[in-house]
Amino acid sequence: VQLQASGGGLVQAGGSLRLSCAASGGTRRIMGWFRQAPGKEREFVTGIRWSDHKTGYSDSVSGRLTISGDNAKNTVYLQMNSLKPEDTAVYYCAAANTITIHTYSGAYEYWGQGTQVTVSS
Repeated sequence: VQLQASGGGLVQAGGSLRLSCAASGGTRRIMGWFRQAPGKEREFVTGIRWSDHKTGYSDSVSGRLTISGDNAKNTVYLQMNSLKPEDTAVYYCAAANTITIHTYSGAYEYWGQGTQVTVSS
């Protein structure tokens, strides 16, 4: 499975971005987004289960970021609204074959290359 993330960029605080992650070469039950800020550990942001589009979010982004999926295109999206400087990080998409959405990175088998999101104050 190959994952290709795109859509990052520079935006002012309060602005919006939409990230995309296209999967090829197969699919997995769960797609997730993680992020890693400089000097910090990679952290879970959100995930979606392909079968029923059940979603899960970290508390820090709930209500501002929305994950969605297009099964026909094998693509997940991350709509990011009301962005804050603390959202600045490299965002990674990942795929797992677990039944439920896990928040720890070790559950995910495949990773995209990451896309930089920078939010200026």
